[in-house]
Amino acid sequence: MLVLTRKLGESIAIGDDIKVSIIEIKGKQVRLGIEAPQQTAVHREEIYQKIQEENRMAALISPVHLKKVGTFWKKIQK
Repeated sequence: MLVLTRKLGESIAIGDDIKVSIIEIKGKQVRLGIEAPQQTAVHREEIYQKIQEENRMAALISPVHLKKVGTFWKKIQK
């Protein structure tokens, strides 16, 4: 892990197209500004972990369950 020290208004560059800036420091909180290409997903860590868990759960759904969902969906579309 790279550990850097930055002051208010300073930034770091990640590659050619990601910039992280220190926007505000208030007590123990730091507000960051992140500039990244639109196709680059940027999430808080706890949200990213939740997305990964949901993806793992979705991967466990068997084709039989998906077929039931499809049948149910067709019924409610009528």
